[in-house]
Amino acid sequence: MKKLIGLLVICFAFSLSALAQHGGHEGGGRPEVGGGHQNIPKHGPAKVTTPHPAEENRKFNDKAGHPEAPHVHSNGKWVGHDTGPNDAHYHLDHPWEHGRFTGGFGRSHVWRLGGGGPGRFWFGGFFFSVAPYDVGYCNGWFWNSDDIVIYDDPDHIGWYLAYNVRLGTYVHVQYLGM
Repeated sequence: MKKLIGLLVICFAFSLSALAQHGGHEGGGRPEVGGGHQNIPKHGPAKVTTPHPAEENRKFNDKAGHPEAPHVHSNGKWVGHDTGPNDAHYHLDHPWEHGRFTGGFGRSHVWRLGGGGPGRFWFGGFFFSVAPYDVGYCNGWFWNSDDIVIYDDPDHIGWYLAYNVRLGTYVHVQYLGM
Protein backbone atom coordinates (compact mmCIF):
# COMPACT_ATOMS: atom_id res chain seq x y z
CA MET A 1 0.00 0.00 0.00
CA LYS A 2 2.87 2.38 0.82
CA LYS A 3 4.38 1.69 -2.60
CA LEU A 4 1.07 2.50 -4.30
CA ILE A 5 0.74 5.79 -2.41
CA GLY A 6 4.37 6.64 -3.19
CA LEU A 7 3.78 5.93 -6.88
CA LEU A 8 0.68 8.15 -6.89
CA VAL A 9 2.61 11.00 -5.25
CA ILE A 10 5.37 10.73 -7.86
CA CYS A 11 2.82 10.68 -10.71
CA PHE A 12 1.08 13.72 -9.22
CA ALA A 13 4.39 15.60 -8.96
CA PHE A 14 5.22 14.88 -12.62
CA SER A 15 1.73 15.99 -13.66
CA LEU A 16 2.18 19.32 -11.91
CA SER A 17 5.52 19.93 -13.59
CA ALA A 18 4.03 19.11 -17.00
CA LEU A 19 1.17 21.55 -16.40
CA ALA A 20 3.62 24.24 -15.32
CA GLN A 21 5.54 23.89 -18.59
CA HIS A 22 2.41 24.74 -20.57
CA GLY A 23 1.51 27.76 -18.47
CA GLY A 24 2.16 31.39 -19.25
CA HIS A 25 -0.96 32.01 -21.33
CA GLU A 26 -3.26 34.78 -20.22
CA GLY A 27 -6.12 33.24 -18.26
CA GLY A 28 -4.93 29.70 -18.97
CA GLY A 29 -6.46 29.77 -22.48
CA ARG A 30 -4.82 29.43 -25.83
CA PRO A 31 -1.93 31.75 -26.74
CA GLU A 32 -2.68 34.97 -28.63
CA VAL A 33 -0.11 34.21 -31.36
CA GLY A 34 0.99 30.83 -32.69
CA GLY A 35 0.90 27.89 -30.37
CA GLY A 36 -0.27 25.17 -32.71
CA HIS A 37 -3.11 23.97 -34.86
CA GLN A 38 -5.89 25.49 -32.73
CA ASN A 39 -4.76 28.99 -33.81
CA ILE A 40 -4.51 28.45 -37.57
CA PRO A 41 -6.40 31.35 -39.19
CA LYS A 42 -9.74 30.44 -40.77
CA HIS A 43 -8.89 32.58 -43.80
CA GLY A 44 -6.20 34.84 -45.16
CA PRO A 45 -6.12 38.60 -44.69
CA ALA A 46 -8.78 40.84 -46.19
CA LYS A 47 -7.88 43.03 -49.15
CA VAL A 48 -6.46 46.31 -47.84
CA THR A 49 -8.82 49.23 -48.40
CA THR A 50 -6.78 51.94 -46.63
CA PRO A 51 -3.07 51.27 -47.22
CA HIS A 52 -0.53 51.94 -44.48
CA PRO A 53 2.70 53.32 -46.01
CA ALA A 54 5.56 50.83 -46.09
CA GLU A 55 8.19 51.70 -43.48
CA GLU A 56 11.78 50.59 -43.19
CA ASN A 57 12.53 49.03 -39.79
CA ARG A 58 8.85 48.60 -39.03
CA LYS A 59 7.84 47.21 -35.63
CA PHE A 60 5.28 44.37 -35.42
CA ASN A 61 5.20 43.44 -31.73
CA ASP A 62 1.90 45.18 -31.06
CA LYS A 63 1.66 43.71 -27.54
CA ALA A 64 4.13 42.43 -24.97
CA GLY A 65 5.17 38.90 -25.85
CA HIS A 66 4.18 39.17 -29.52
CA PRO A 67 6.80 38.49 -32.19
CA GLU A 68 8.76 41.19 -33.97
CA ALA A 69 7.49 39.85 -37.29
CA PRO A 70 4.22 39.90 -39.20
CA HIS A 71 1.87 37.59 -37.29
CA VAL A 72 -1.74 36.54 -36.82
CA HIS A 73 -3.67 36.89 -33.57
CA SER A 74 -5.83 34.00 -32.38
CA ASN A 75 -8.88 36.12 -33.24
CA GLY A 76 -7.82 36.12 -36.92
CA LYS A 77 -6.32 39.64 -37.11
CA TRP A 78 -3.37 39.72 -39.54
CA VAL A 79 -0.81 42.14 -38.07
CA GLY A 80 1.46 43.74 -40.67
CA HIS A 81 -0.50 42.99 -43.83
CA ASP A 82 -1.66 46.54 -44.42
CA THR A 83 0.57 48.21 -47.02
CA GLY A 84 -1.78 47.55 -49.93
CA PRO A 85 -1.13 46.61 -53.54
CA ASN A 86 1.38 49.40 -54.31
CA ASP A 87 4.06 48.24 -51.86
CA ALA A 88 7.22 48.16 -54.00
CA HIS A 89 8.73 45.44 -51.77
CA TYR A 90 6.30 42.94 -53.28
CA HIS A 91 6.26 44.06 -56.92
CA LEU A 92 6.98 41.28 -59.42
CA ASP A 93 7.68 41.99 -63.09
CA HIS A 94 6.45 38.50 -64.00
CA PRO A 95 3.84 37.32 -61.48
CA TRP A 96 3.33 33.55 -61.43
CA GLU A 97 6.21 33.00 -63.86
CA HIS A 98 6.50 29.42 -62.55
CA GLY A 99 2.76 28.80 -62.52
CA ARG A 100 0.26 28.92 -59.70
CA PHE A 101 0.26 26.84 -56.56
CA THR A 102 -2.55 24.26 -56.69
CA GLY A 103 -1.80 22.19 -53.59
CA GLY A 104 -4.52 23.66 -51.40
CA PHE A 105 -5.03 26.75 -49.30
CA GLY A 106 -6.13 27.52 -45.77
CA ARG A 107 -6.41 25.69 -42.48
CA SER A 108 -7.55 22.40 -44.03
CA HIS A 109 -4.21 22.11 -45.87
CA VAL A 110 -1.36 21.98 -43.34
CA TRP A 111 2.03 21.25 -44.90
CA ARG A 112 5.20 19.99 -43.19
CA LEU A 113 8.35 21.77 -44.42
CA GLY A 114 10.73 19.29 -46.01
CA GLY A 115 13.97 21.25 -46.12
CA GLY A 116 15.82 24.16 -47.63
CA GLY A 117 15.80 27.72 -46.36
CA PRO A 118 14.37 31.12 -47.22
CA GLY A 119 15.93 31.14 -50.72
CA ARG A 120 14.28 27.84 -51.65
CA PHE A 121 12.19 25.52 -49.51
CA TRP A 122 9.81 22.69 -50.21
CA PHE A 123 6.95 20.54 -49.02
CA GLY A 124 4.83 17.94 -50.77
CA GLY A 125 6.82 18.28 -54.01
CA PHE A 126 6.14 22.05 -54.22
CA PHE A 127 8.95 24.63 -54.14
CA PHE A 128 8.82 28.22 -52.87
CA SER A 129 11.10 31.12 -51.94
CA VAL A 130 10.61 33.83 -49.32
CA ALA A 131 10.34 37.45 -50.50
CA PRO A 132 13.73 39.17 -50.04
CA TYR A 133 12.10 41.84 -47.85
CA ASP A 134 10.65 39.16 -45.52
CA VAL A 135 13.73 36.94 -45.04
CA GLY A 136 14.48 38.46 -41.62
CA TYR A 137 11.00 37.52 -40.38
CA CYS A 138 11.55 33.78 -40.70
CA ASN A 139 14.77 33.41 -38.68
CA GLY A 140 13.14 31.07 -36.15
CA TRP A 141 11.55 28.73 -38.68
CA PHE A 142 12.56 25.05 -38.68
CA TRP A 143 12.91 24.43 -42.41
CA ASN A 144 12.79 20.65 -42.09
CA SER A 145 9.95 20.22 -39.59
CA ASP A 146 7.64 23.23 -39.08
CA ASP A 147 4.04 23.04 -40.23
CA ILE A 148 2.87 25.85 -42.49
CA VAL A 149 -0.35 26.88 -44.18
CA ILE A 150 -0.49 28.72 -47.51
CA TYR A 151 -2.92 31.58 -48.14
CA ASP A 152 -3.49 33.64 -51.26
CA ASP A 153 -2.29 37.24 -50.93
CA PRO A 154 -5.20 39.48 -51.94
CA ASP A 155 -3.02 42.57 -52.42
CA HIS A 156 0.32 41.52 -53.90
CA ILE A 157 -0.04 39.84 -57.28
CA GLY A 158 2.11 36.73 -57.64
CA TRP A 159 2.70 36.25 -53.91
CA TYR A 160 1.29 33.86 -51.36
CA LEU A 161 1.46 34.03 -47.57
CA ALA A 162 3.09 31.17 -45.67
CA TYR A 163 1.81 30.99 -42.08
CA ASN A 164 4.01 29.17 -39.55
CA VAL A 165 1.71 27.17 -37.27
CA ARG A 166 4.20 26.90 -34.39
CA LEU A 167 5.17 30.58 -34.27
CA GLY A 168 2.05 32.30 -35.61
CA THR A 169 4.17 34.40 -37.98
CA TYR A 170 3.90 34.66 -41.75
CA VAL A 171 5.98 35.74 -44.73
CA HIS A 172 5.35 36.44 -48.40
CA VAL A 173 6.42 33.55 -50.60
CA GLN A 174 6.68 33.00 -54.34
CA TYR A 175 5.81 29.68 -55.93
CA LEU A 176 8.73 28.16 -57.85
CA GLY A 177 6.95 25.11 -59.25
CA MET A 178 7.07 21.38 -58.71
